[in-house]
Order: sequence, then C-alpha cells, then structure tokens
Amino acid sequence: MLRKIIEALARIMAILGGLVLSGLIIMTCLSIFGRFLNGVLNADMFEGVAAAEWLLLLGIGPINGDFELIEAGMAFVIFAFLPITQITGGHASVDIFTNALGRATNRVLSALWALVFAAVLVLIAVQLWLGTEAKMRYGETTFLIQFPIWWAYAAALSGAVIAALAQAYVAAVRVAELVTGAEILRPEGAEH
Repeated sequence: MLRKIIEALARIMAILGGLVLSGLIIMTCLSIFGRFLNGVLNADMFEGVAAAEWLLLLGIGPINGDFELIEAGMAFVIFAFLPITQITGGHASVDIFTNALGRATNRVLSALWALVFAAVLVLIAVQLWLGTEAKMRYGETTFLIQFPIWWAYAAALSGAVIAALAQAYVAAVRVAELVTGAEILRPEGAEH
C-alpha cells in the first residue's frame, strides 16, 4: 500500500516535471526566436518598413525574464524527477569495483548508501523549507519580472519532500532486504 502511494506520488511529480520542462523548452525557443527576429527587424535594411516597425511595436523580442523563469523552473524539474528515479532504481552507477565484492557486501553497501541519500534529501528538504520561509518573510523578488522567489523555493520544496519520502522508503526497503535476504525492489543502477 505504502509503495503504491509513493510510486503514484513519484509518477505525478515526474509528469509535472515533464510538463514544466516542456514549457521551459517552448519558452526558451520562443525567446531565442524573438531575440533573433528583433535583431533582424532592427537591421538597417528594414528601417522604414512599416511591417517591421509594426512588429517591433508589438514587442517582438526575447521573453522578458526568461532566465529567471528557467532558473526557477529547473529547480522544480530537478526535484520533480528525483522520486521516480529513486523508486525505480534509475540512478546510474559505476560498479566496476563493487561487482567483485559479492552479493552480501553489495547489499550492505546498498543499504548504507540508501540511508545516506535519505538523510541528505531530508537535509535538503529542511533547508529548502527554511529558505522558503526566509524568502517569503523578506519578500524577495526577481530583478526583471518581480517574480516572488519563494514560489520557486516552494515548488522545489514540494519535489524535495516527495524525493525524501521516496528515498526514506527505499532506504527502509534496502535495510529490510539486508536483514531478510529477499529482493523487494529492483537493484540500484540504470541498466546499460
């Protein structure tokens, strides 16, 4: 039951992360195209051309604050993809050394690293919570579009909390696997 809930949350976060990433890609393409078109329309050869002047008056150019939106969006996207990566064991691993250690030693290492990663993600989530509170309290905004910075922190915090929950679950499962000898989750590391 708990596994299904965590997997559902991880999948929802991954879908949201994909939607936000797709939106950021589209926005970046539009901003680059707008910047290019603005440069072309401001060229000497289009000086005095009514259509070019009309397009420039419409505001053809880069999207204002695109860098700020990308920065905020990517913070969310990174944390949105972490839970699904953890629950599916999708992290890449370099196991040249550990392959020679044997199954029992690898289970100990797997449990140890799962616990360490869970602790790190909990620490990150706590720090994001404190950062969100501080940014909200001081009313900080971005320079160009005056976007409240705490919104980006809160979005990243939502992903970090779910990532910490997913990793705590994975750590508990890895410890259970170590104690019982059973394989509950698929082994860590992306398959190549």
